[in-house]
Amino acid sequence: MSKKVNKTVIGVFVIFALVLLTAGIVIFGSGDLFKRTSKFVLYFDGSVKGLSVGAPVMFRGVSIGTVKDISLIYDAKAGTIMLPVIVEIEQGRIKGGPSFGELDGDKKMIALGLRGKLEVQNFLTGQLMISFDFYPDKPAKLRGILKEYPELPTLPTSPDISEIMNALPIKEIAKNLESTAQGINKIVNSNEIPRSLNDMQSTLQETQQAMHSLSLLTEYLEEHPESLLKGKAGE
Repeated sequence: MSKKVNKTVIGVFVIFALVLLTAGIVIFGSGDLFKRTSKFVLYFDGSVKGLSVGAPVMFRGVSIGTVKDISLIYDAKAGTIMLPVIVEIEQGRIKGGPSFGELDGDKKMIALGLRGKLEVQNFLTGQLMISFDFYPDKPAKLRGILKEYPELPTLPTSPDISEIMNALPIKEIAKNLESTAQGINKIVNSNEIPRSLNDMQSTLQETQQAMHSLSLLTEYLEEHPESLLKGKAGE
């Protein structure tokens, strides 16, 4: 006579199998298991406020990696505190030429003018990202402090990003949005019925135009942050 199967054992086995299946879907489905990545260190002059672990690393608008670590280190030779930023970049992202992580590929790209710099990712939140491009006319400044990772040169943050963020009229924008919301609330909760539907439609159109203008302003500032500082040099 066969023994009665233990339901608890079966339940545990089923749960374990589901966990393995889910983990397999996540790992293999994302493709991260087969991606080859390399880590590099970068140093930026001044503050990196707004840059956080997980921030994107871009090359001409294309995502090539992420920020993995931001730390503080004392440079005895320079007598100052340095902020090494560790980034992880996917290998082989640039096809048909030298690429990150390949044999002497980093040196070749640096010789071609590869430089990294901080850029505003989102003006409303103040988040930053790292952007790479070729600047052959800019000298490659290497610190050589951390030997654990190969170093990629950076450009000075100019104009100063914190100055750009401070120049944004956040209070004025918030005040305008509040006034718009109060106007809508007054119309919605008013006991007086508008004389015609045209009045209501006109008000809504003006509100939509104001919101659209704010959206266009934000997009323009993200693409041209230096426009906020024009004219300051003569003050």
